[in-house]
Formats: sequence, C-alpha cells, structure tokens
Amino acid sequence: MQGARYDTVSFLTDYGTSDEFVGVVKSVIRDLAPHATVIDLTHEIAPFDVRAGSLALARSIGYVASGVVLAVVDPGVATHRRAVAIEVAGGAGVLVGPDNGLLAPAVALAGGAERAVELTNAEYHLAAPGATFAGRDVFAPAAAHLCNGVDLYELGEPVDPGALLPGTIPLPRDEGDELITEVLWVDRFGNAQLNVGPDDLPATWGTDLQIRVSDPTDLTGSTVRRATRATSFAELAGGAIGLVVDSYGMYAIAFDQRSAADELGVAAGDQVVLTDLGDPAPVETPVRFGRQ
Repeated sequence: MQGARYDTVSFLTDYGTSDEFVGVVKSVIRDLAPHATVIDLTHEIAPFDVRAGSLALARSIGYVASGVVLAVVDPGVATHRRAVAIEVAGGAGVLVGPDNGLLAPAVALAGGAERAVELTNAEYHLAAPGATFAGRDVFAPAAAHLCNGVDLYELGEPVDPGALLPGTIPLPRDEGDELITEVLWVDRFGNAQLNVGPDDLPATWGTDLQIRVSDPTDLTGSTVRRATRATSFAELAGGAIGLVVDSYGMYAIAFDQRSAADELGVAAGDQVVLTDLGDPAPVETPVRFGRQ
C-alpha cells in the first residue's frame, strides 16, 4: 500500500557526536531514501535521560517541518519495550522511536495519535549482528521507508494509541500562598526553565516574587532570593534575578549575561517554590522649592 511520501526527517538522540552512531543512522536513511533531508534537532540529550529527551522533543514539535520525526533515547533497547511509529496531524507527520514515554508529550502537542504501529515487520529492518542498535537497524529504516511512501501499516502490527506509554511532564502545585514548581530544563546560557507559564501565576500576584531553591543534598538548607518578572534579560541590571518568559512561553529563572543555574545551584528536576512579594514600592525623592 502506498502512503504519504515525506522528504524531511527531524532527528533527536542521546548518541552524542564523538562516536559514529549519528553518522551511521543518517547514512542508512540516505541509502534507503536518497531524496530525504535529515535535520539534526540535537544529539546532546544526557545518556538514557528519557525525560529530558521528551521535553526537548515537545519544545521542538511545533516548529519541525512536516515529515518524519526520529527520536531515540532508549535505555530499554533489546528488551521487551516496543519500537513504534505514530501518525499525527492527519498524516502530516509520523514520530518514530521507542515506546517509553519519549514520544508521548510531542504526540499530544501535535493533536494526539491517529494511527500507530509496532515496528514488527522484519522486511523493513536491517539485518542486525546484535540487538542493541535499534536506531540503525529498526528506527532508521522505518523512517526511510516512510519517506519513500510505504504506508504505516506495512511496517508492523497496529497498536491502540491509547495503549502507548504516556510521558511524565510535571505540573506545578498551588499550595495556598506558594506555587511549587520544577526546573524542566537548563539551556546552555544557564537559564532555568520552570514548568510555569504566565497563566499559571495567580492574577493577584505582583511583579516581585520570592524564589526558594531546595538543596537536594541538604534537606535543611535552601537558597532564598528575590526575583522580578521581566520581559528581557537586559532589564536585569546589577545582578538582579528575573523570571523571564522564554521562547517557549514558560518562565525561566535568569540573569543578564550570567548563568542562573550556576549562581543558584539549580539543575533540571530541582524544586523551586514561588511566593508573591507584591509590587515594588515607588521610589520617592523629596523636593524642596525656594531659595536654599
């Protein structure tokens, strides 16, 4: 059966680039689907960090070109975890990778799974000397054959989309005067993205907030600082801490041209407690008229 023909593969892994893994996967795709362009989203996800990979994929999905999305962060390779391909957006895209939660947030953001298969048809695999490089032997051929117009259902047995493993993106918790948040991601500039957007903060909260960062190695210790909601990094002069809405619409703890992660000792997964401090008091300068 002939399916949609794609010309783009967007590629994300935890492979890094010091070994040949990324190049081999891209070469397999090139060999099977010479017309397809492979776009590297990132290959610097920390090894085995499915959560970080799923968040990076979710951040990217609204901007990737229509086509195939190949994502591999796969600590369960060669086990009973399923290899899957999931069609979304009326066939405009197919996500290929392990069924371990990696794909789920991106699938949800793309409107949900419409068709899904387990990649069980060995006719569309490479002969494998071992079972531990599914990226080369299973996922890359699937992506290439999809680009060539092979219908999704030719690649394996249909899977109930509702049975796919969900992702684990944490939600903020409102606890009265406090909002319990979590650091989702620290970018290369040291900005620490929280799982909170502007609509998640109570409408009654002011411009200034207290942030409390717990030290995971010391249950009795924490860092407490004052932060100001800002629209740009440049507003944070003189070492001020800001909560800036980042390019994905989430609040990030930030400094101007300095690493908030280094300054505050925060990393992905750390808890940050936000508390309202109201609006800053106006600065009043007394003025005396008349001759001094």
